[in-house]
Amino acid sequence: MPNTKRRRLFRGAATAVALTLGGTALAACGSDEGDGEAGSGPVSLTYWTWTPGMDKVVDLWNKGPGKKDQITVTVKKQASGDTLVTKILTAHKAGKAPDLVQAEYQALPTLVSNDALADISGEVGGAKEKFAEGVWQQTTLGTDAVYAVPQDIGPMMFYYREDLFEQYGLKVPTTWEQFAETARALKKKAPDKDLTTFSANDSGLFAGLAQQAGAKWWTTQGEQWKVGINDPATQKVAEFWGGLVEEGAIDNQPMYTPAWNKALNTGKQIAWVSAVWAPGTLTTAAPDTKGKWAMAPLPQWSTGENVTGSWGGSSTAVTTDSKHKEAAAEFAAWLNTDGEALNALAKESGIYPASTAAQLSGAFTKSPEYFANQADFYTKAAEIAQTTAPSAWGPNVNVAYTAFKDAFGSAAKNKSDFTAALDTMQEATVADLKKQGFEVSE
Repeated sequence: MPNTKRRRLFRGAATAVALTLGGTALAACGSDEGDGEAGSGPVSLTYWTWTPGMDKVVDLWNKGPGKKDQITVTVKKQASGDTLVTKILTAHKAGKAPDLVQAEYQALPTLVSNDALADISGEVGGAKEKFAEGVWQQTTLGTDAVYAVPQDIGPMMFYYREDLFEQYGLKVPTTWEQFAETARALKKKAPDKDLTTFSANDSGLFAGLAQQAGAKWWTTQGEQWKVGINDPATQKVAEFWGGLVEEGAIDNQPMYTPAWNKALNTGKQIAWVSAVWAPGTLTTAAPDTKGKWAMAPLPQWSTGENVTGSWGGSSTAVTTDSKHKEAAAEFAAWLNTDGEALNALAKESGIYPASTAAQLSGAFTKSPEYFANQADFYTKAAEIAQTTAPSAWGPNVNVAYTAFKDAFGSAAKNKSDFTAALDTMQEATVADLKKQGFEVSE
């Protein structure tokens, strides 16, 4: 499909998309106007981001390449998630969005649908080779445009208590079938323990598991959207986890609660399906188990497969309101491909870089302190990251995620049918797209 048609597809219901995010209206904050584009005089750019320590990273630009090119960037800290998306859209509606924004990958279609993000393929297209194909694809939305530069990623992995696996004679599962058998074996040997939990408050985790199974929740046919949230791949994932919850082989409690932290810290839960950023969470949630965990690739659906899903990650985008698109794109490329910048991002912000070269350099030449017992942690992480499956996001991810939490929350609590919850999620997402005015293929 020609790119012009794809852009019409994404822009079909711009006003309605903004309304689905809800929340109160936020005051617009415009970009700073400079005297010209890069090379023609001083340029001042504004960057909205939630990443901690970003001001220190940007200082490197302002004192180095930015100073040389007379491009100054000012960081303005924001909240993340839907709150930031709403604020960007509110500012864009007034024509006063900042020059640059940090955007989660799943938020890009919403922002593009509202014509809030510029196509910077002409400025950053050459950076494609610096990222894994499945990662770069998330910033193109299946078009020949480029709407952002990948910043950080969250390839999914399997974490387990190495000492307790040995104690109970368990083997690290390499397939999901083995994962289920391991959960059942643990229950027989230690009824008071769980291999893991299904957390219905983490739609991103479920989306990543579906992605690994080959799901494509949003695709297009001509200029119509097609929603496949209850496709066979996702049904397989829902049936698998729902079955384990129903039979009591795993826990059904949400994550990130005091009870969950305690379960990890005391060894009541001995494994966790998570992403590359897990060491930071475990450091806080289970401080007493430092050095007792190990990381392995995610179990596969079939023997011999080698693919993972993604849970989290964000990009740097240039808005259509920016009067200095080329300068902003130059900074976005530097921030996410320059070695010094990426080392600073790792040190100051704790991110795992999308850049493949950065995944084995600087801060990632030594394993996380919490995993000091696993010297090859980041070597293995980089190998896993290369196997990230392509994603397929649409313009109303927030609606799908909310429906997941409601439907799966009830199903997990009641140990009822997960596939029925999946159908509810599908119906809610389709209905919302139609309400917004998008054309939807049945």
